Amino acid sequence: MSQNKNILKLTITIRKATAALSLLIVLIGNVAFGQSDVFKVTLDAGHGAHDFGAAYNGHVEKNINLAIVLKVGKLLEQHPKIAVIYTRRTDVFIDLVERANIANRANANIFVSIHCNANRNTAADGTETYVMGMSKIASNLEAAKKENSVITLEKDYKAKYEGFDPNSPETMIGFTLMQEEYLDNSISLASKIQNGFAALGKKIRAGGVKQAPFMVLHKAYMPRVLIETGFISNYVEGNILDSEEGQNDIARAIANAIISYKNEYFGGEESESAVKPSERIVDTSPATQTPDPVVPKKEVPVQVKSDVIFKVQLAVSSKRLELAPKNFKGLRNVSVEPIGRNYKYLYGETTDYEVSRKLLDEAKEKGYPSAFLVAYKNGVKIDIQEAIK
Repeated sequence: MSQNKNILKLTITIRKATAALSLLIVLIGNVAFGQSDVFKVTLDAGHGAHDFGAAYNGHVEKNINLAIVLKVGKLLEQHPKIAVIYTRRTDVFIDLVERANIANRANANIFVSIHCNANRNTAADGTETYVMGMSKIASNLEAAKKENSVITLEKDYKAKYEGFDPNSPETMIGFTLMQEEYLDNSISLASKIQNGFAALGKKIRAGGVKQAPFMVLHKAYMPRVLIETGFISNYVEGNILDSEEGQNDIARAIANAIISYKNEYFGGEESESAVKPSERIVDTSPATQTPDPVVPKKEVPVQVKSDVIFKVQLAVSSKRLELAPKNFKGLRNVSVEPIGRNYKYLYGETTDYEVSRKLLDEAKEKGYPSAFLVAYKNGVKIDIQEAIK
């Protein structure tokens, strides 16, 4: 009799454990499903530890970069559909290739590297934002040369970066690149950042958005930008960069640009913003954090010309797939375009921007969280911003 009671108790215990495990699996599944549409941003604070970056008039670049990154991250973390990954949150040294790898492992949607500029000509001032590219403009190559020289501080850098000379950025031209796949989107993000700086009244240096062969951008396989927030060597601008108010302004501009990019390419509310201009960025715990209220905004239909069409880019693959729904999670009307040795797969086709956003939402629901919109005019790919104007 006693043995039967023990067996009964054991059976009840097993059933309870099984039920608890089942509930845990459901909860984990719900969390995973709920995060499938999270927009991932990797923020990179340039330099760190023994790599001080530029240092003028008591201002140290590595510290300013980190302060701005943490402020940008704090703003972005207020939005439930944005996840922030940091390459560093303290004063540590991270190899250039590892900074990119952190973003790659996280499968980030964008990579943003933040720096300060410097010049022996202490009158030089203004902001500029770079995208990965092979520009041979001397000033651009000089900027890349300065940032790429950091690899000489890394252990065994000659073996790690075999074939690349940091003093001659042109050597990267021979490397295998996937830059074309992300170039348009990188330029769009960079333009939004520069527009944000312009709204602050900051000087935009000639060219504004530029291309240069930065190693940290080269190894990140996603839309990516490197921001020079201003000249630390300029007495006035250096003081602004090293001030709480100046860093807050810069952080707001960058965060709002990122949110605008997310809304345009990955969906979101038009009224979303990072923080009100008058608000101070305060580091609060998650328990006391209160997201900014979202004010409904009346939708204004976007008119487009009939010769402009929108499509949803699903993925780029080295494999040529049959354009059948079974190969694209049930999606029909999928087309393909060759891109170098790879193939770009696109879903849908419409001249209506609002319809294209619905197609984008559908693609994401089907399991393509990194899908984004692309536009064509008379069969030629154009910038998405140009298309919706």
